Amino acid sequence: MSRVEEERDGVALSRLDSPLGDGLGVTKGQLVDYLDAVADRLVPLLAGRPLSVVRVRPGQRPFMQRNVSKGAPGWVRTVAVWAESAHREVHQVLCDDRRTLLWLANQRAVEFHVPFLPAGSREPTGLVLDLDPPDGADFSAVVATARLARQALEDAGLAGAVKTSGSSGLHVVAPVHGSPVEDVAAATRALAHRAARLDPAIATTAFLKEERHGRVFVDSTRSGTGTIVAAHSPRVRLGLPVSTPVDWAVLESIRPGEATVASGAERLGDWSALLPEPQHLPAELVAEGQTIPVARVAAMHEGKRRARARRAAGSG
Repeated sequence: MSRVEEERDGVALSRLDSPLGDGLGVTKGQLVDYLDAVADRLVPLLAGRPLSVVRVRPGQRPFMQRNVSKGAPGWVRTVAVWAESAHREVHQVLCDDRRTLLWLANQRAVEFHVPFLPAGSREPTGLVLDLDPPDGADFSAVVATARLARQALEDAGLAGAVKTSGSSGLHVVAPVHGSPVEDVAAATRALAHRAARLDPAIATTAFLKEERHGRVFVDSTRSGTGTIVAAHSPRVRLGLPVSTPVDWAVLESIRPGEATVASGAERLGDWSALLPEPQHLPAELVAEGQTIPVARVAAMHEGKRRARARRAAGSG
């Protein structure tokens, strides 16, 4: 039977049999069914957090959306957030229930990105080391780097959980509480540098790609006010691979992209069940991180220095 129109939880769903987007290999109905199946696990991870989504439409490139869509139902909750890049206030969705998630699915929202900072709070609920492999790298190098990240956490008296990014990398996340944004960001920088020092042959904190030399980038910039894709969120790739929770014991057996919306990823584990309890950050870890420059800022200054050097060489 054709599934063109349907209603769930008071949300009118349309064009369910149509292709979701170009080259993705799934229908809009498959996205809706998947998100509905994981709503009990995904919604608690989104609730109370300003949401950024990546939407798709046939014939168009995927696009990131932060401001709520015009014509949104009155029951869709939003929060006003200052967007530094746009130099204006935007109203971001708070996906606090299944109904809102289904409405977003009907909008062809595929990726769900959230900050560790809940709306109205100054204390992040976690930090992340985002492990980004170079093009063509074997996934075993990312797994080995995740082990380094876990060791760095343990050496600091902290515990973390791991999930796939839904692309080619891994996210190592540690729940925290009781620290302001600046301290969480500093601690994350310290952990990234400690992890890279454990084996500099495979891991690096170099922000500039040309300085990584085939090593896995341990990115500390997603903590603080940054965002990451939520666990259980699909990604805009063929088949819609999913950011998948992974038990540390079976990490070596995981392959990126193997769990997809199309393959029934709703049967996979619960991220909330794998996360340790929130932890206090050690003061010495924060102090160490405060001595480490923010990666993006350091890269920007280095880029300007190199540009000046090139201009000087050209004029010479």
